[in-house]
Amino acid sequence: RKLRPMLFYSFFKTLQGKEIVVELKNDLAIRGTLHSVDQYLNVKLLNVTVDDTENFPHMQSVKNCFVRGSVIKYVQLPATEVDTELLQDATRREMAQQKAK
Repeated sequence: RKLRPMLFYSFFKTLQGKEIVVELKNDLAIRGTLHSVDQYLNVKLLNVTVDDTENFPHMQSVKNCFVRGSVIKYVQLPATEVDTELLQDATRREMAQQKAK
């Protein structure tokens, strides 16, 4: 069973203004400040940088970008911003709601 995206959407909304790393399915990792996220988990990043400029030289001139949620493989978050207890509780509530249906 998959969790509904709303749990993740709500969680990512709390990270707006924080620096994250978004790794795409093509192995491009983009570091930037999370500006916005929508219900499809599309994200807008500001002040972006890319470590692997050898394989992605065209990204050196990019300052801000929009990333479609369907091409995101991983999101690296600042450890200090993740309240694991709160996230676990929200996940348990979500699963309980799904089982009740």
